[in-house]
Amino acid sequence: MIDISCSIVTYNTNQKDLFKAIRCFLNTDLKIHLFISDNSPTNTLKDELNIFPKDKITYIFNGRNGGYGWGHNQVMLYQNIDSKYHLILNPDIEFKKGVLEELFKFLESNEKIGHVMPKVKYPDGELQYLCKRLPTPINLILRKFCPIKTLISKSDYLYEMRDFNYNSIKEIPILSGCFMLIRTNILKSINGFDERFFMYLEDYDLSRRINMVSTSVFYPYVEIIHSHAKGSFKNKKMLIFHVISAIKYFNKWGWIFDKYRRNSI
Repeated sequence: MIDISCSIVTYNTNQKDLFKAIRCFLNTDLKIHLFISDNSPTNTLKDELNIFPKDKITYIFNGRNGGYGWGHNQVMLYQNIDSKYHLILNPDIEFKKGVLEELFKFLESNEKIGHVMPKVKYPDGELQYLCKRLPTPINLILRKFCPIKTLISKSDYLYEMRDFNYNSIKEIPILSGCFMLIRTNILKSINGFDERFFMYLEDYDLSRRINMVSTSVFYPYVEIIHSHAKGSFKNKKMLIFHVISAIKYFNKWGWIFDKYRRNSI
């Protein structure tokens, strides 16, 4: 059994960013294996990956773009991964050696925790508020269109847990999908991502289902860099994807009467 398996989903992904993320993951003394799940229209990436050790990477050409969660499921559900933990990783992430080792050690020492995320920053060092409370329709839909910015700001302050000390370990309802280190047996038991979410909010749904059988925890003592662009705010097509996913999310978990949201932190 290996220590950590990892999946990265690509779709015409920037090669420089992707290769940086790959090098970060491979730079460890842990027993690891990386799966590249390629949703791109062509498999040109396959040959480009030859610069990396073949025994450490498996390339999967999916032949179509079934979505972000679907792409990860091609690894988590349909590859025979034999690992203690599985890392769901974005291709625009970078981190130093030691991050994986410390998170691995943390999970090894805390059997009741099933999912962990480190502190996440922008390239300029600014903190990303990626710990979330369970959202309301105001948080996910109305904020895109509401002209009353003060109302949205107050709502987002609590939703993004800006009242929380991001320098302490804490159980969190929703953690970002950019870097999710999860016990492999838990991922398999809940059947990975819900593939109805093509893009956006699949990580919200996954976090909720993990928390129904285990615990998700924010761990601030190591950090990663996420070169995140807020695409769903700037691009009309991405905005449509976001709204569609939000509708699917609330249809599944409840628009007004979400019993878990009432009991959330």
